[in-house]
Amino acid sequence: MFIKIYFGDKPLFLCDELNEEIKQYSHHDDAVFIDEFSAASVNSMIHEMKQEKVHAVIFYWPDLPKLKKAFWKKFQVISAGGGIVCNEKQEILFIFRRGKWDLPKGKLDEGEKIEDCALREVKEETGIKDVTLDKFLLTTFHTYDENGKHILKESHWFMMRSSENQQLIPQQEEQITALKWVGRPQLASLLTNTFPSIVDVIAAIKH
Repeated sequence: MFIKIYFGDKPLFLCDELNEEIKQYSHHDDAVFIDEFSAASVNSMIHEMKQEKVHAVIFYWPDLPKLKKAFWKKFQVISAGGGIVCNEKQEILFIFRRGKWDLPKGKLDEGEKIEDCALREVKEETGIKDVTLDKFLLTTFHTYDENGKHILKESHWFMMRSSENQQLIPQQEEQITALKWVGRPQLASLLTNTFPSIVDVIAAIKH
């Protein structure tokens, strides 16, 4: 098993085995491989991820839950819920925010179920009202710094169904400037201007 965490566009793999995807990264000269577990090695891993010359970091350790716990302690963890909304034509609803194509998602409120969060955020960010949750798809992870704190965001993604015959209203206070139903043939070009975690979400649909 493995957990993939993005630092910007660069992946960090926490893993207890080396699958084919991870092996592809391990062969790169600009990838760092760590297989010694200690507080110092966890700190080193985070330091390496922030080096411009490093393309990826692979941290291999047989006890993945222990490794995850040590890594999670270094961050303030924020949970979010989001939706991959498909219409009758199997088109996917994308939002355009801060110069990138993205999928609707947002932070979990206190006491809120993650499924309810995902539905609420989809409705708020896109304006659609007729949307139903289908099934859980995957969780993605990415980090960022905010007000001097190291943040780790866990985004829980759900498949959803809706109708294209609805008014789309971008949530401007969230800096969303456009909404678009995107068919499968158009996905490849759109994904050249999005985040790596969103590419992973779309790849999970295809599987």
